[in-house]
Amino acid sequence: MRPEHKNVPAFPPGPHLDSDCRGAASVLARVGDKWSVFVIMMLGDGAKRFNEIKRMIGGISQRMLTLTLRGLERDGLVTRTVFPTIPPRVDYELTELGRGLSAPVKALGQWAIEHQPEIQRARTKFDARNES
Repeated sequence: MRPEHKNVPAFPPGPHLDSDCRGAASVLARVGDKWSVFVIMMLGDGAKRFNEIKRMIGGISQRMLTLTLRGLERDGLVTRTVFPTIPPRVDYELTELGRGLSAPVKALGQWAIEHQPEIQRARTKFDARNES
């Protein structure tokens, strides 16, 4: 078999700005982070308090949850509402932008849950192949 040229149609060159890639990478880093995915999934059905979110997400530390919520708030995906009670009550809720992201994130999370056995088999097979 020898390599040969195939006539493949290509998209016409368009304007490409490095800043577009960096901006998209920044957003994808936030929404693709495992803790952000979990938080967005948990807030998908309404506002929750900090400790409620923490209980729902096994394994997340208080500091990591705080950093994740701050990052999501900074990116306009989550709002933080403080109620003037004693002790103060703080609720976190998805913004309109965050709700728009909720469906694809939930689908990604569901896909990951459904395919865990297949992925684990692939990892085991890969690891066994690379141990020799």
